[in-house]
Amino acid sequence: MNESVSEQPLSPKVAAFVGIDWADQKHDVVLRSAGDPAKAEHQVIKSEINALNDWIAQIQERFGTKGKVLVCLEQSRGALIYQLMAYELFELYPINPSQLANYRKTFFSSGAKDDRPDADLLSELVMCHRDRLKAWKPDDQLTRELASLNEGRRNAVNRRTELANEIKSQLKLYFPVALQILENDITTALAADLLVQWQTLAELQKVSPGKLRKFFYGHNSRQEKKILERLALIKEAKPLTTDVAIIRPNALRVKLLAQQLKSLLPFIAEYERRIAELFGSHPDRFLFDNLPGAGPALAPRLLTAFGTDRDRFEVAGDLLNLSGIAPVRIASGKKTGKSASVHCRRACPKFLRQSFHEFGECSIRYCPWAQACYQAQRGRGKGHHAAVRAVTFKWIRILFACWKQRTPYDPQRYFQALQTRGSDYAQTTA
Repeated sequence: MNESVSEQPLSPKVAAFVGIDWADQKHDVVLRSAGDPAKAEHQVIKSEINALNDWIAQIQERFGTKGKVLVCLEQSRGALIYQLMAYELFELYPINPSQLANYRKTFFSSGAKDDRPDADLLSELVMCHRDRLKAWKPDDQLTRELASLNEGRRNAVNRRTELANEIKSQLKLYFPVALQILENDITTALAADLLVQWQTLAELQKVSPGKLRKFFYGHNSRQEKKILERLALIKEAKPLTTDVAIIRPNALRVKLLAQQLKSLLPFIAEYERRIAELFGSHPDRFLFDNLPGAGPALAPRLLTAFGTDRDRFEVAGDLLNLSGIAPVRIASGKKTGKSASVHCRRACPKFLRQSFHEFGECSIRYCPWAQACYQAQRGRGKGHHAAVRAVTFKWIRILFACWKQRTPYDPQRYFQALQTRGSDYAQTTA
C-alpha cells in the first residue's frame, strides 16, 4: 500500500486525508497528512458538538492555508456531513456503508467491523481512490441561502411555541380567563400586545369597552359577535386568586415573556417574506410548490432537502437513509428476515427528517392515497409516527423520481400507476 501511495501524485491543493467512523458515543478519526501520507494519526472525539468544533478548529489552524482536507465518511451519517459541509476547508466524500463493507472485506476476510480500522480504511480510500469517488458538492448560493432561512424560521417558530407555552402555564396560575379571551392562542401579535399592556384581570377590567374595542380592531379582530363575547368575558370574570404574592411575580413574568414574543413575531414574518421571495425565483420551484399539503412553509424546505445537484443521490435509498426516514433493520442470530427487528433511524440531520416527516403528515389530509396508506399502517397496529414515516417513505421515492427527471408530481398519473399495479391505495378517489 505504501508504494502505491508514494507513486500517486498529490495535488498541491490537498493538505490531508481524513477518515471518520461515526458512532453514538464517539468518533474515530484517522488523518494522513499529504506531506507524509504513510503516517496515520488516530484520534477519538466525543460525540458532542463542542468536541467536534474543537477538532475542526485544530484542523483549520493546522491546514487552513495549505489546501483542502478531504474527508471520507459513511453517507448514512448525515448529521456529521451537514456539520462539516459548513466549512470550506473540507471536501466531503460520503460513501454508502455497503461500499465500506466491501472495501473492508478486501483486507479482512472476516468482514468484522471495528471503529478504528474502519476510520483508517476510509482515510486510505479517499487518499488512494478519490478519482473514483464523488465529492459532495455544495448547492448554489440561492439554495444554500434558502436552506439557511428555512432552518432559521423553524428555530424562531420553535421559540415562539416555547414562549407561548410558558405564558399559558403562568396565566393558568392567576389569570386563566386571558386564555379564553385569546381563544387559547398565545402565538399572535394580539396576544402579545394584550399581555404586554395588561397582565392581570384587575388591570384589564379597568379599561373602558371603547378602548378595548379599538384595541381589537387595531389587531384585525373586527367580528362584532367575537368582540361582544370578549367584552362580556372581561366584565363578568372573577379572579382565580387575590393573593398578591402569587399575582405580582407571575404578572411580571408574563410581561417579560409577552415582550419577548412581541419582539420575535416581526422576525418570523421577515423570515417568511424572504423565503417566499427566494423560493419564488428558484428554478426548481415548479417541482414542489403544488404538492398536496406542502404549502408556503414546507415546499421550500422540501426543495432544499433535495438540493440542486442531481448527482448527489444515486438512488432514492440514499436520501431515505440520510434523512432518517428509512428504518434500521437489525438482523442477528435467529432474528433474520421477517423476524429482524426494525427501529427508527436516529443518526440523521434532525431538521431534514423533520421536514420530510411534517410533509408526510400534512399530505395525509390532502392526498387520498397517502390517507389510505396511513390508515392501512394504523390498521396493522402501527403508531401514528410510524404510519406517517411509511407515508413519507413512499413520498420520498416519488419525489426523488420527479426531482431526478425534473418532472412535477402528477396525482392523476400516479393514481393510474397504482391502478395498474393493483394497489389497495388505488381504491381511493384521485
